[in-house]
Amino acid sequence: MSSFFRFIAKHTAYLYFLLYCSISIMLMQLQRKETLDALRERGLSMNAAISRQFTGATAIFTLERDNRQLFLQNARLFGQLLRQQAALRDASELNAIQATAPQWVGNYKVARVVDRRFSATDNMLIIDAGSRRGIAKDMAVLTPDGLVGRVIEVSPNYAKVLPVINQNFMVSVVSDSTRTSGLLAWRNGNERLAKMEHVPVSSKLLNGERLTTSGYSTFATRGIPVGQIIRISKDKLFYDIDVRLSVDFSSLSWVLVSLAKPSMEKIELMDSPDVPAKEE
Repeated sequence: MSSFFRFIAKHTAYLYFLLYCSISIMLMQLQRKETLDALRERGLSMNAAISRQFTGATAIFTLERDNRQLFLQNARLFGQLLRQQAALRDASELNAIQATAPQWVGNYKVARVVDRRFSATDNMLIIDAGSRRGIAKDMAVLTPDGLVGRVIEVSPNYAKVLPVINQNFMVSVVSDSTRTSGLLAWRNGNERLAKMEHVPVSSKLLNGERLTTSGYSTFATRGIPVGQIIRISKDKLFYDIDVRLSVDFSSLSWVLVSLAKPSMEKIELMDSPDVPAKEE
């Protein structure tokens, strides 16, 4: 090992000379255009590779942020589309029910069904028209197809409707050809079927007859379609009659509220005692 260092010390001048020559040759090579272009090209390639790696790393975070923004924007656009579609559908249904409103409806207000209680016995409807639009208790609610029910409670902007498909609902009806009267009631839980009650077996009644409200009703005007008789059978004293209702409650969305008010004079007379007071 010592001999190696002695050799280095002895020939230091030659070693410096070789180092200087190497540096001179390298500098001369760097002065050549081809070499400089090659170094520049290699440097650019390395810079591009580093930039791609850096861009790829940052793009992950940028893409996640952009995707979040696009999701929120799409959600807003989808919400707007749903609202516009609902508005167009409501306008179309409103125009349709107004265009098809029959003459027997008379003066009316159009309302939309905004809530409903489903039950096998006591269905209930809420409509978006109340006292501010002239709706009052005991007004008839209907569609161009027929009777829907009766207003039983009113707030400033809404009204509660007792529909035909409620066991507490009854209305006086009459058949269209034999003119037989009875009471329509809903008993069996089927939204399209009701009963015509209190029709004696001595009455004339035909299968297939259509039923409308009679003049005996305390809230509905005469002549509103109610349904059609689809089955008649005799019991001991009265007929057992099935009626297919005119209104399809499963697809009910818009209704007409008749502004005709019930005759309070007739109601008071019906509610008065049947036996007159004894004179002293």
